[in-house]
Amino acid sequence: MTSRRRKATPEEVRALAHPLRLRIIRVLYDGPRSNKELATELGEDPATILYHVRTLVRNGFLAPSGRRPGARGSVEKLYRSTGKSWRLDVDAGLPQAARVRAAALEAFLAEVRAAGATAQLETTRLALVVSADRRAELNRRLTDLLDEFAMRDDPDGEPWAIFVAQHRRPR
Repeated sequence: MTSRRRKATPEEVRALAHPLRLRIIRVLYDGPRSNKELATELGEDPATILYHVRTLVRNGFLAPSGRRPGARGSVEKLYRSTGKSWRLDVDAGLPQAARVRAAALEAFLAEVRAAGATAQLETTRLALVVSADRRAELNRRLTDLLDEFAMRDDPDGEPWAIFVAQHRRPR
């Protein structure tokens, strides 16, 4: 299997370079929410959430998902994740790519903290010495495996998040 990801544009990379935006995308992957619900769930100010939601909508990472009655006669807009973030390669040599990687780590750590001390967390840590070619093969195989599982969500399954990171160790 080869990756179905395309190179991200500079605008898309900038949109993904914030941990709160990545958390919004993740929450909306599980189902549509209003701006108010997102603010409550993520512990943020509604105006802050709205700013980030608009950025994500403008760049195609979120889409409107209907409306419903809100408090005191208001109308709440619902948003959903488009899944676009998973189909992009943000490591296209763009200057903001490093910020996306840092934002992804921050977002994942915030999600783990929000899940609480009793949440299931599985980790694996490994030190390797590999050539550039073998590391490229490892990255390709990991991406293909994760893409394969992402494309076949189990309707009766439980929601999990996976974060894979690598860093070069000093010798």
